[in-house]
Amino acid sequence: MTIWVVVADASKARIFSAESRNGVLVETADYLHAESRMKGRDLETDDQGRAFDSGGQGRHAMGKEQEVSEREAEIFARELCEEIDKAAKAGQFKKLYIIATPKFLGHLRAQMSTQAKSLIAGEVSKDLVNHEIQDIRKHLGDFL
Repeated sequence: MTIWVVVADASKARIFSAESRNGVLVETADYLHAESRMKGRDLETDDQGRAFDSGGQGRHAMGKEQEVSEREAEIFARELCEEIDKAAKAGQFKKLYIIATPKFLGHLRAQMSTQAKSLIAGEVSKDLVNHEIQDIRKHLGDFL
């Protein structure tokens, strides 16, 4: 039985595979979404608008930066889920474990197909995308 472990954040994802519960985790793919790492002002061509404080005492930039990075995270989640969904349909794995930052985990849940969701055997809400394989395995603990 092939097991997949997806470890991700808003800009990077790594996929590991194991042939059994106690099998060695092998990194089989990694994905980068450079746009998620960029500042909103680098992604948008227009300057941010300016507004007065409600008391009228000062001016400040109106921020779209968070909106832009959030949109890029959603795009990356959709792209990653398309790959996971293709693999699920092709029968490349029988169980799926997801380790992702809390917010990105929500994006993945929203984008994943029903078939792929049905193969999820466990989730860990942590930022481990840059950790070593041994550390990732430890956080899977009771699952694997």
